[in-house]
Amino acid sequence: MDGGVKLIRIGAEAYLYLIDFFGIKAILKKRIPKDYRHPEFDIKLRRRRTINEARMLYYSRKAGVPTPLVLDVDVDETYLIIEYIDGIVLRDLINQGVNSKLLENIFVHVGELIGRLHSSGIVHGDLTTSNMILQNNNTLYFIDFGLAEKSSELEDQGVDLHLMLRSLESTHPEIAYKAFNCVLKGYAKVMGKEHTLKVKNKVKEIRMRGRYVEERRKRT
Repeated sequence: MDGGVKLIRIGAEAYLYLIDFFGIKAILKKRIPKDYRHPEFDIKLRRRRTINEARMLYYSRKAGVPTPLVLDVDVDETYLIIEYIDGIVLRDLINQGVNSKLLENIFVHVGELIGRLHSSGIVHGDLTTSNMILQNNNTLYFIDFGLAEKSSELEDQGVDLHLMLRSLESTHPEIAYKAFNCVLKGYAKVMGKEHTLKVKNKVKEIRMRGRYVEERRKRT
């Protein structure tokens, strides 16, 4: 590494630093120890998650989903260095205000990219507009694969899309359902209408489960 190191984000599991990696603008993601975990378990978990994230970034890119390039991985020190993606976070773009037709096209493309992940047996685990970056050339990147995993289970795919819907409802309530329908439209282009209907029904089932649990909590 050359030049300075600048802390840009403190997350629940990791610190993100903006660095110069041999002339390349990059992000260093360092997983931090947790005092509430046994030290031996903690280091094993952080190492495993570091390896997994690097693999998921690679597999996702191979599946045709734009993701940051992995430049370096240090498993022992539990960090990885990835390409810095210069663009605007989708959440910020929406909050600034954008043409409705353009927004529809963006969310259809989001659905296509999710479809590419799922068709390759990958679930992202944290599908929010904060984890999507749009470049000036209109390339849409997915970032933060810390919770991603290999799975082709309908349940896991349903959870993935349910989390997307929940994030839209909380962050962009005024466009949430229209945006999610666009996501499903793009998803169906890749996964087909029959499978998309199954996943959509699974999302509904997951939501009903959540409401049932909430009702039970209110009664106790």
